[in-house]
Amino acid sequence: MILKLYSRLAIVLFLVTSCASKKTKFDDYVFKTKAEEAKYQTAYDKALKLWNIPYTEEDVKTSFGTAHIVIAGPRNGKSLVLLHGMDASSTMWYPNIKILAKNRRIYAIDFIMEPNKSHLTAKPLSSDDIVVFYNEIFTHYKLKKFDLIGASRGGWIATLLATQKPNSIDKIVLLSPAQTFKFLDKPRKTTSALMLKLFPSEKKFSKTLNTFSTHPENISRIYKRQFYLANKYAKSNSSMLKMMPFSDKELESIQNPVLVLIGDKDVINSEESLERAKKHLSKSETRIIKDAGHFLTIDQPKIVNDAVISFLD
Repeated sequence: MILKLYSRLAIVLFLVTSCASKKTKFDDYVFKTKAEEAKYQTAYDKALKLWNIPYTEEDVKTSFGTAHIVIAGPRNGKSLVLLHGMDASSTMWYPNIKILAKNRRIYAIDFIMEPNKSHLTAKPLSSDDIVVFYNEIFTHYKLKKFDLIGASRGGWIATLLATQKPNSIDKIVLLSPAQTFKFLDKPRKTTSALMLKLFPSEKKFSKTLNTFSTHPENISRIYKRQFYLANKYAKSNSSMLKMMPFSDKELESIQNPVLVLIGDKDVINSEESLERAKKHLSKSETRIIKDAGHFLTIDQPKIVNDAVISFLD
């Protein structure tokens, strides 16, 4: 049933994307027009200021295009890589970045197949390509024994990277990782996000926030604007549908200490996700955050920040 639903969604996404690409000559994997990309980038810049700490932005050339990285924290701090959720970009870390960057050198990477400041110039990335993409960035910055935090799709990517041997990852934090331990917990409820992507409107955007967050009122209006434009202007793609839960063997290959957090109102994960994590990740800690949805870092930032720092320390 789940696979049938995903097949149907993939067909719809393909058709919508194909129609969108025929209407414009602007050759960009994510955005339909230069004007829409520029408007989104302006919103990104405003949202990044919500970090409210010193940071620098750098572009790194990879085999697949230009990767955009936001860097903060002391140069001599332990390296901490941040992988954002789908369409959320590196600006999403604004409720957490101050405490994360206090004693750590932060590398927040914009995923190259989503609306942000990275630019894909190759074909869409396969799972193997995703590994190469991130490892090229890690090599560029000479990252060794670094910690890794991934939210939602970023959690799936973090898990993918951890299954590769060898790797240079130390501790891992997974914040409601999507499609990592099991398929979507409540697929019907998540259709609001699909409808927003296909037929964007302020009303659908508000409904989606209410579905994924227990406290959408906590979200900065500046960030909301950027997140909405990501859904409004970016082309739909079926890459999310290619994310399969990891096998028992793949999970058991991960020997890193792993912290898995989900919300008690999460539409992506449930206690079953945590049970599978505890069973197959030999060095795992799991926790359910009360009064939180999928957007953990928004709904309960202090609780999440404290849990993450305690684990990483």
